Amino acid sequence: MTIQFGNPDRPNSYIGKTVPRPNAPRLVQGRGRFVDDVALPRMAHVAFVRSPYAHARIGTIDAGAAKAVKGVLRVFTGADLAEVCTPWVAVLAHLKGLKSPPQHAIAIERACWVGEPVAAVVATTRAAAEEAASLVEVDYEALPVVTDMMSALDETTPVIHPDLGDNLAFRRLHEEGDVEGAFAGAHTVVSARFRTARHTGVTLEPRSILVDWNPAEGQMVAWHATQAPHMMQTVFAKHLDIPESRVRVICGDVGGSYGIKVHVYPDEVATAAIAKVMGRPVKFVADRLESFTTDIHARDHVIDARLAVDEAGKILAMDVDDWTGIGPYSVYPRTSAIEGNQVVNLCGGPYDFANYRARTTVVFQNKTPTCQYRAVGHPIAVAITEGLVDMAAAELGIDPVEMRRRNVYPDDAYPVTSPAKMRFEGLSHQASLDKLVALMDYEALRKDQAEARARGVHRGIGIASFIELTNPSPFMYGIGGARISAQDGCTVRMDPDGSVVALSGVTEQGQGTEAMLAQIVAEGVGVTPDKVRIVTGDTQVTPYGGGTWASRGAGIGGEAALQASRALRDSILEVAAAMLQSEPGRLDIRAGAIVDPETGEERLSLEELGRIVYFRGDTLPKGLPRELVQTRHFITSDYPFAFTNGVQASYLEVDVETGVVTLLKHWCVEDCGRIINPQLVDEQIRGGIVQGLGGALYEEIHYDEDGQLINGSMADYLVPMAAEMPDMIVGHVETPTKESLLGAKGAGEAGTAGAPAAVMNAINDALRPLGARVTEMPFTPERILRALGKIEG
Repeated sequence: MTIQFGNPDRPNSYIGKTVPRPNAPRLVQGRGRFVDDVALPRMAHVAFVRSPYAHARIGTIDAGAAKAVKGVLRVFTGADLAEVCTPWVAVLAHLKGLKSPPQHAIAIERACWVGEPVAAVVATTRAAAEEAASLVEVDYEALPVVTDMMSALDETTPVIHPDLGDNLAFRRLHEEGDVEGAFAGAHTVVSARFRTARHTGVTLEPRSILVDWNPAEGQMVAWHATQAPHMMQTVFAKHLDIPESRVRVICGDVGGSYGIKVHVYPDEVATAAIAKVMGRPVKFVADRLESFTTDIHARDHVIDARLAVDEAGKILAMDVDDWTGIGPYSVYPRTSAIEGNQVVNLCGGPYDFANYRARTTVVFQNKTPTCQYRAVGHPIAVAITEGLVDMAAAELGIDPVEMRRRNVYPDDAYPVTSPAKMRFEGLSHQASLDKLVALMDYEALRKDQAEARARGVHRGIGIASFIELTNPSPFMYGIGGARISAQDGCTVRMDPDGSVVALSGVTEQGQGTEAMLAQIVAEGVGVTPDKVRIVTGDTQVTPYGGGTWASRGAGIGGEAALQASRALRDSILEVAAAMLQSEPGRLDIRAGAIVDPETGEERLSLEELGRIVYFRGDTLPKGLPRELVQTRHFITSDYPFAFTNGVQASYLEVDVETGVVTLLKHWCVEDCGRIINPQLVDEQIRGGIVQGLGGALYEEIHYDEDGQLINGSMADYLVPMAAEMPDMIVGHVETPTKESLLGAKGAGEAGTAGAPAAVMNAINDALRPLGARVTEMPFTPERILRALGKIEG
């Protein structure tokens, strides 16, 4: 049967429609169940003693005063936990040369960043644990500190981990074609140094974990705010020496993740180890100040890049030299080399050219570890690419939109392989550009800009095309040896009342997974979405899966759900055909009833079918299959990634006297393949844009030369607020992937990928008549005024 998704006139059609979130009433009534809402008998709380030094040798630890605090149960050192918890090393075999030292749940000999745990205090209340932690006295011996990434490999710079020989974690060089020859023969070469500031996720719910160890059953249960429950099940089992089948990870409601909660954190593993030692439930919930020093950071890059073009504006070659600092450890198990690696993979992505060279250099430093955060590497690569494209267009006097039209891959060119060896199945750069120009009313906007400039008002228009990597295959981690699943599964069951329960390996992080899966299952089986109950985030009951990351929920988890629900439909129709003395092909399921597909006449309700199967199976023919439950798994196989694409635009105003940027309007046209729920997709894109705008204009982690974080609070770290945000207009082109029946790719990171570059290009469009340019994010008033020469430095 051919399925025509998105046809609103097709019976039982929900894919492609805006359907309310099934969990919305519960959440808006304050009835969500987050980790901190879970309380167990005999539950204890843990607070961590954290290093105030960026690099220091740990001497004696005096916990005498701490143990005297009422309610304190025990104090643990790194050596205590090392007896029950093995260290980890975050490397992947396919990232050749990547190195990192062993990392413990609690530091043993040295602390390597401000905030690294050096001891843990367990008490009957969080307040008692925190009070006692403040009384633990640690004898530190300060050691030399490495903070500057650009000098981390100098001979005079101290080596953080002497056993590794130097501070180089990873280096990759990719070269395709004759780069030097192309630059030598180019009509125009443009170049710039780009900087992207270090920032962090600031999730609404901090990192949280509650672990209960039952020695009588040899069972560990962890309530964990995580994006990858099965991955964490493996981690706890491996490092705490527990059979994997005896570890259960439950991920309920999660207050935002953005990649922050997809990693292994020492304090969370320590909590699990402490629970095992003490044989009782132990809870850890990070406070906001802890989050700034212990949540992973990201985006800390310095990039020198250049672009060669011919006289017609055709791109000939691109050359990128990227540096990034990742803190003292590569983060387990996904590693901290992936972001730099993504910069190499993604630069130049939308454009058809032959000669490409890109290098990333990843170095250790004494700062909070960095790792994968929403749209890993994408905003950096897009800013480099689109910044250079705009610079070349200005040099040649070509309109920025026309410059892109001359260089993007044609929509009829696919499949193609980029100079970075990324394989694209099917993208829509030309259609996306055309739709963007129409949505913006581009010519009218240029006219408004010219009229404003005549009044002394400096407005700018910025364009940024992008590609987005989604639906990763085992190529992403599996071939490197990490036990991170690229497949996902879904079990769909019909209960006696005709309702349907679906258990999925992907998780709900606030992005609408439950609604998306309910729509797919409802359409696949033939019931209304309100008759579908979604269960996620429990390793004991859901099929094994990778969880939620890299915008894989709809494309991989959704396809598994569709296959399982259609298999259940077939099972139901086989039983119904026997009951109605018909054939399965002459029946259909619509709105929870077996119907004649030609007339729509109802012949049997699912509730009645369920009653017979579950309670009067003796009346059915012997040998008739009657298992009203189906499980299917899905994994991509033809392409390493399912690339999406799109283009963003920003219209803004720069006050050249104060350097303040006012965002006027923002547009995004995005192609995520098959759209399942338009409203959810639009809001994912808008949310991503907001995070991208935060990186472009506000967010920046600052350290001093001693490795001290100097703006680690919401009083000093700026995040975008509603008042600063512009209207955001979202449009779509749909190019479904052929790797799946559903055709979905992913939409979670598209907004973040392109927004910073669009803002940068818009600012520079506004400043170009004044001879100024900015390439260091965030584009603060100070940096804009420096570019204008109004302040020195």
